[in-house]
Amino acid sequence: MEIVLKPLALPDLIWLGLLPGLSEELLFRGVMLPALGFNHLAVIVSSICFGVLHLSGSGQWAYVIWATIVGMILGYSALLTGNLLVPIVAHIVTNLVSSYFWKIQQFH
Repeated sequence: MEIVLKPLALPDLIWLGLLPGLSEELLFRGVMLPALGFNHLAVIVSSICFGVLHLSGSGQWAYVIWATIVGMILGYSALLTGNLLVPIVAHIVTNLVSSYFWKIQQFH
């Protein structure tokens, strides 16, 4: 997180929330989930792929597991609502809030 967030100003965090949240949801829940069958197995497979995408080094496996779990929540939100906007908004809000709290913590 430090490599990405440290050089950013607070207004830059809006882009950090919007761009990955929108693009990742379009890919994993908008394309991959329906392509795999839009069912429970599709949620699991797409969530594992989502988690692995967040692997940035050999010491990051805990984050991969966390991202996989979050991917499952986002996947099931799309599956249960039939609406891609639900996981998109949830992902964007999660990115915005987590990066904001990380950034303000660095000021103290």
